[in-house]
Amino acid sequence: MRADLIIVGAGMVGSALALALRESGLECLVLDGGPMTVEPFDATAAYEPRVSALSMASQRILERLGAWPGVLARRSCPYSDMHVWDGSGTGNIHFSAASVHANTLGHIVENRVVQDALLERLHDSDVGLLADARLERMRHSGDDWLLTLADGRELRTPLVIAADGANSAVRRLAGCETREWDYLHHAIVTSVRCAEAHQATAWQRFTDEGPLAFLPLGERDGEHWCSIVWSTTPDHATQLMALDDDAFSAELGQAFEHRLGQVLQVDRRLCIPLRQRHAKRYVEPGLALIGDAAHTIHPLAGQGVNLGFLDAAVLAEVLAQAAERGERLADERVLSRYERRRMPHNLAMMAAMEGFQRLFQSDSLTLRLARNAGLDLVNGLDEAKALFVRQALGLSGDLPELAKA
Repeated sequence: MRADLIIVGAGMVGSALALALRESGLECLVLDGGPMTVEPFDATAAYEPRVSALSMASQRILERLGAWPGVLARRSCPYSDMHVWDGSGTGNIHFSAASVHANTLGHIVENRVVQDALLERLHDSDVGLLADARLERMRHSGDDWLLTLADGRELRTPLVIAADGANSAVRRLAGCETREWDYLHHAIVTSVRCAEAHQATAWQRFTDEGPLAFLPLGERDGEHWCSIVWSTTPDHATQLMALDDDAFSAELGQAFEHRLGQVLQVDRRLCIPLRQRHAKRYVEPGLALIGDAAHTIHPLAGQGVNLGFLDAAVLAEVLAQAAERGERLADERVLSRYERRRMPHNLAMMAAMEGFQRLFQSDSLTLRLARNAGLDLVNGLDEAKALFVRQALGLSGDLPELAKA
């Protein structure tokens, strides 16, 4: 089997790229190790532990790919405000969508909801899909890549797109180098029901162990459910995971200063080791990395999938324009246009998240006093906060056409 390009990984970012290319005239094949099925949505079912804070830019991309109605038909929660405070002091800051005359800062959506909405559109398209296809080997064969699957099938293409996540098989098999380090933190993620409504607000407290976020979730039992991301030391995470639900709820409520009252109920918990990773190059001849295959960042601001969607939209734009001009898509000079547009933006976001992490983890009394004073100072500067909000909306910088107004 041969295709103009093969996208390995039908996750949110890989599916978005395939949909963005569906009118390019290119023969595209998407393969994934999973079944790529879309299950009927049950609005009464428990929330998925993993969620994303979709920016306005991501919403526009999903709208233009035809997937946003599928998100809204399932379950999502717009949020208009964000409260951030330092648990080791008095500093706090409040961001509001109203400061830039917007209705929302974004939407909190379960990853499975976004995935199913995209897959639904893919199944309705003429994009080739190859499910239950685990990649085992890659090698050059002339000007093409020869991909061998676990069941012995072979695929041939001049261009492979790695969209297969943080532990990318494509990146490993192709020998792409990365810079990576361990945050020495684990993130506990789950959904909780609180005594008080979330007020369509994202809440984040910086504790001595790490940041704790309560993110508003869509309807299930009023507006009292939140997704939590609790970043803490491995030892503390192990202790928290060993607690029963009542004891965990009590610890969580105390760490959150009971901003939304008592934590009344907790869903299944996951514990995820946190590691930062960035590919030294996003492209090589006949190969491009997008999304988590290219970069993973701290979940501090929920920006990971937003960066991935912008990667997909920019790469689709570059490939479609190259195809129109009759250029060879696998040429590194073509693929480097994508890298030049995305790598600086992704590195800047990663550096900002790293800076926040280091600042709030510092034991220095001087830094603690400075960061509390800084939070209070910025909270009084409307223009500075509005600039941050515009960044969070994802509407600044070199935007692809799919993300523009």
